[in-house]
Order: sequence, then structure tokens, then C-alpha cells
Amino acid sequence: MTDRNGSQDAVTIERSFGAPVDLIWQMWTDPEHFAAWYGPDGATIPIAKMDVRVGGTRLVSMEVQTPNGPMQMWFTGEYREVVENERLVYTESMSDENGNVLSPEELGMPVGHPTTTEVRVELEDVGGRTKMVMTHAGVPGDSPGATGWTMALDKLAAHVEEQINR
Repeated sequence: MTDRNGSQDAVTIERSFGAPVDLIWQMWTDPEHFAAWYGPDGATIPIAKMDVRVGGTRLVSMEVQTPNGPMQMWFTGEYREVVENERLVYTESMSDENGNVLSPEELGMPVGHPTTTEVRVELEDVGGRTKMVMTHAGVPGDSPGATGWTMALDKLAAHVEEQINR
């Protein structure tokens, strides 16, 4: 397992899984699997709607516990590229529960935080194992979002292991 952060305005994480590419693809494209691992430690995904086709939309609800009680966040986006078992590219924006994009400032994010970011997942079969490179453009490599991705991908690895050992 290797994590490497790319440029300052993107998080790039490379992971290797002892699982076939089609299983890793399912982790990103099947709402049930996605909800099982997405988000930082302690987060849950009560809703994951995913129309995985070019032009299809996604709507994801994430809940985290805070000292002031539960906090719910919504993310929406559109699939830009879908090449089964190879590449998945989608946009991501913070939204309300209906998928209406909200500005980062409305949500208390720092000035200059992009309204829309792009997630690119590239998969490669390496002798029955899968090399995955995930790049989230628009999220600084030293940000809380980068830390969240590292935690989420650790959860992904554990979920993949559970599926293999069934």
C-alpha cells in the first residue's frame, strides 16, 4: 500500500489490492458497497444514489458524529467517464438533500474552496491483483479532505478483504 500526494491542489492515492479489478470496480459503482466504506473513520453513508453512466448523477449523504451531535453532509455530482473495470471519473459538489449545489462559503468552507471538484479512479489488473490510483482534483494534498480519503481507502481495503473471505 502506498499513498502519495500529488500537486497541492489534488489528492492522489495509489493502492494495491489482492482482489480482481471487477471487485474493486463494484466497490466504487455499487451503492451498497460504496456506502460500506466511503468516508472518514466514524462516518456513515445512509444514502448513496448512483446512476453510473456518462451523464448519470450521484447523490451521497454522509453523517458524522460531532461534539454537538450528528452532522449530515450531502454531495452530488455527475459521471463524466465510465470505462468498466478501468476508469471512473465524476464531479463532486456539496449540496442539499435534493442535489442542489451549495457554495462552499455557504457551508463555512474557506474562501477559494472550489464549488466542484473531480474524482478520477483508475484501475489496472496486475496479475490478478488490482492497482488503483485515485485522484481528487480540487482538494489540497495537505487538507482534511486528503486525510479523509486515506481513512476511507483504509476502510475500502478492509471491506474488500471481507468480500474475499466470504
